Amino acid sequence: MATVLTKGGSPPSKTTSPPSADGTNSATESKGANINISSETLSSIPPLGVAIAERRFWFQRAKSYDPTAIATQVSVFDDPDTAEKYQPRPDWENIHRFDPLERWTWGEEHRLIRKIDWRIMVWACIMFMALELDRANIGQALTDNFLGGLHMTTNGLSCLLEPQTHHPSRQLLTRGADYNLGNSIFKLAFLCAELPSQLVSKWMGPDRWIPSQMVLWSIVATAQFWLQGRTSFLACRALLGILQGGFIPDVILYLSYFYKHHELSLRLGFFWTAMSIADIASALLAYGLLHLRGVQGHAGWRWLFLIEGLMTLVIGIFAFLLMPAGPCHTASWFRGKKGWFTEKEEKIIVNRVIREDPSKSDMHNREPITPRLLWQSLKDFDLWPIYILGLVFQIPMAPIAQYLTLTLKGLHFDTFQANLLTIPYTVVHMITMLGITYLGEIFNELTLIAASGQIWALPFLIYLNSVDTASVNRWVIYAVTTLLLAYPNAHPIQVGWNSRNSNTVRSRTVSAACYNMFVQAGGIVSSNIYRKDDAPLYRRANKQLLAICCMNIVLYVLVKAYYLFRNKQKARKWEAMTTEERLEYLANTTDKGNKRLDFRFQH
Repeated sequence: MATVLTKGGSPPSKTTSPPSADGTNSATESKGANINISSETLSSIPPLGVAIAERRFWFQRAKSYDPTAIATQVSVFDDPDTAEKYQPRPDWENIHRFDPLERWTWGEEHRLIRKIDWRIMVWACIMFMALELDRANIGQALTDNFLGGLHMTTNGLSCLLEPQTHHPSRQLLTRGADYNLGNSIFKLAFLCAELPSQLVSKWMGPDRWIPSQMVLWSIVATAQFWLQGRTSFLACRALLGILQGGFIPDVILYLSYFYKHHELSLRLGFFWTAMSIADIASALLAYGLLHLRGVQGHAGWRWLFLIEGLMTLVIGIFAFLLMPAGPCHTASWFRGKKGWFTEKEEKIIVNRVIREDPSKSDMHNREPITPRLLWQSLKDFDLWPIYILGLVFQIPMAPIAQYLTLTLKGLHFDTFQANLLTIPYTVVHMITMLGITYLGEIFNELTLIAASGQIWALPFLIYLNSVDTASVNRWVIYAVTTLLLAYPNAHPIQVGWNSRNSNTVRSRTVSAACYNMFVQAGGIVSSNIYRKDDAPLYRRANKQLLAICCMNIVLYVLVKAYYLFRNKQKARKWEAMTTEERLEYLANTTDKGNKRLDFRFQH
């Protein structure tokens, strides 16, 4: 039963049954009523936890940490004047567990978070690993004469065979024309599918749409076993992009149902760490699967696509069974009749999330976004600074990462060495990415810590522009490339940052897709920086990467300044209001999401 705080009196009440996962409600509601209401006087309100007692990470907890202390934090629902202004919608799927008088301890909260991690987050990471296996195994296939086997042209790769480029470090990177085109088509299809996929997910529910995506793309990934030439290669890259597009923002929206903002940011760090783990697993699997060359008369890369595609198919089928619609709808024949969480745990999940961000009850989890709401979200200019960062922040490193296996082959490492030598940078990259994700939350500084990836890459890009790579030992080139690609990736920080600054479910749904679209657009740019006319040393391209890296550092500073400016604008107007004017604003404003004067942008 949901409760609203009042200063006295008996507000009208009604009886409702809990909404189902698809938003249906069997009760008849009186006109104008918002939720199932009971009256509580101020004197009967249970005590809240001390705000400064919260420790976001286990290593921050002092010896005086008391697991029995109240963890419930102050929110707008504790003030009778503002509580009614933020009441959840009556058809919100978790309304039957909403109660502003609910209290819980730090011990209960931390145990529950660990339980959510095991039940929800681990499976999300496994699904992401499956995505990465099927979209990245093209890199391993390249080392097994994939392009030659399909009779595709290889601009730049032929330079490796010329006598004047015999030195193993002469070629820093190579470029295949058809391979570049395939990469560009994949990223363009992935980009174009992002927003439609998010809209379908919001309509169907991510618990239905994500497994469907996985099953569909796994069929295409498996079908790559039968590739015959350039046309079938490009067609499969396009289909994979269309079917995989939107998966990442879909999962992020799904995770936001269970976690608070800072918790989500950290777990997105682990989410992208899972991608790096998949890259390591992919290299190890490739080492074994490519040895199947000759079995049944087929190339090793064909077995690679077939077996890894079937692995994803199995994970996709299990995703239908292991993804509940939300924290209050975990019961099923597979997950158990009583579900994963007790009634108390469901109340804690719902109230801790909604107390931090009341906007998460703005929409039902299966409510479609209308064209008008879509347009409102797309024109939200306050999120475009983060979109622009998404476009450019990976460009200085992406071209080198994209062609790493071909580069290693060009340095005269064999097929299996080239795959295994990608592992060291991936391991260090995981550590640095998690490190800055933690630091961003510990110091509550998103922009400047996110910029650290550009600062990391700067000296290595300067080195590549300063030396004659043709005269440098191949192990030196390998070491520099490995350290460059081990940069701390700000992607988890920026995805969580984008989610926080959206401040409505509607905007969060669209902005997650838009941000990822800009990231994919940056990938298309990256795929075309190394050009044939710049071979074999790619001096012009390396200068461009260095220039973009320097530009990015300045861009992060400008984004920081923009959000500081916007917050000062809002604060000036808000502080000029009297208490009565503020209450009037909360009751009647048409401002939504991050346009509200009581909202402050994170930066």
